[in-house]
Amino acid sequence: MNNSFVMPALIAFGVSTALSPVVIPFLKKLKFGQNVRDDGPQSHLKKSGTPTMGGVIILAGILASCLFYVKDYPKIMPILLMTLGFGIIGFLDDYIKIVKKRSEGLTPRQKMFGQLLVTAVFAFYMLKISDVGLEMLVPFSGGKFWDIGILAVPLMFVAILGTVNGANFTDGLDGLASTVTVVVAGFFTFTASAAGSGIEPVTAAVLGSLMGFLLFNVYPAKVFMGDTGSLALGGFVAATAYMLRMPLFILIVGIIYLAEVISVMLQVTYFKKTSGKRLFKMAPIHHHFELCGWSETRVVAVFSIITAVLCLVALLAL
Repeated sequence: MNNSFVMPALIAFGVSTALSPVVIPFLKKLKFGQNVRDDGPQSHLKKSGTPTMGGVIILAGILASCLFYVKDYPKIMPILLMTLGFGIIGFLDDYIKIVKKRSEGLTPRQKMFGQLLVTAVFAFYMLKISDVGLEMLVPFSGGKFWDIGILAVPLMFVAILGTVNGANFTDGLDGLASTVTVVVAGFFTFTASAAGSGIEPVTAAVLGSLMGFLLFNVYPAKVFMGDTGSLALGGFVAATAYMLRMPLFILIVGIIYLAEVISVMLQVTYFKKTSGKRLFKMAPIHHHFELCGWSETRVVAVFSIITAVLCLVALLAL
């Protein structure tokens, strides 16, 4: 069996599983607890104080595993750095919210600057250093690639920032972002390994680390990933898609991220245009379903199943 994805997954799983019982009490001791929105579902108020910033556990598992493979698989580096880069932005945001007691964390301008900077570094790598290129595999085309020239650069910024913030919005229920991204990471691991791309150690590491984290993040969650985890996962998905020349496939396998971020955009736009009316009961859209009577576990299960089915569709689209 191919050790290029089996062992990285097992190592990352072992590290995140072993770290969680150590890190969670430490976060509690530091009072790194989640602040719950008063205007959200009332059932969420009991989550107040649950340790957040658990994304450090996910990142530790990924990094520990990848250190064993980076020498033989150098193509994992840009994905790893994108994951860590966005994770650092999320960590700073979480830190300011919790430790500095500033409710918004990083200002929108600071957060956008950080995200643009990390994306720009990745774009420079893809254009000037990597031999991957910016041609995109077109789904259901029988293996044809689409070259849109210089427009590929602004499209990359839109795709990466959209995916990162979509993953961030998805992190609103116990285990939701983790479970959805486990499925996406599984798809990328299979695809990367089948193509012999050389990036499967990092996709497998994300898969394994998330599975270990999920042992403590499923309902009722003992820890939340925070922006540290959700922004990092968005960076991972976007970077992996580009390294496989499959950014258009984000529209398929990342449909939940897309639905979450679009629901927020539609809600805000509709609210402004109608002087206070709401399109959804609450955005992001997972909260809408909660307020319609769905349990957290049902929302997570349905969203994860949708992702799994669409990953199967994406395999047909290769």
